[in-house]
Amino acid sequence: MESHEALRLTGRKVYGGRARGKALVCNKPLSFLGGVDPKTGIIQDKDQQVQGQSVADRILVFPRGRGSTVGSYVIYELKCNGLAPAGIINLEAEPIIATGAIMSSIPMIDRVAIDKIPRDAFLELDADAGFVNVLP
Repeated sequence: MESHEALRLTGRKVYGGRARGKALVCNKPLSFLGGVDPKTGIIQDKDQQVQGQSVADRILVFPRGRGSTVGSYVIYELKCNGLAPAGIINLEAEPIIATGAIMSSIPMIDRVAIDKIPRDAFLELDADAGFVNVLP
């Protein structure tokens, strides 16, 4: 018999809202400038296991951002192009990613045990309440 209970992981609200979708789990810190194509939503960073996959409408899970402050505007450009992630979950939010999420109205939480989120899991993110449900 399989379990029908969700795993609930708690975190801290960075930008409120709710999102549902399939997890896109990055194994390393992510730079949006040069790491994600704002015209296609495709991850180009060769260091990521998910290189070649789109961030569009996914719950993007990664340890933290890295790189240029222009990354905030890349997130905003993704939003303007209809290719933004539905939500963002970090181990540690930093100003570049947080600013991009806020500018783009993308629900975001951090301080989450992201190693407990399996690749391609279906997630329910409630950033206002500071949790994510990992569904079976």
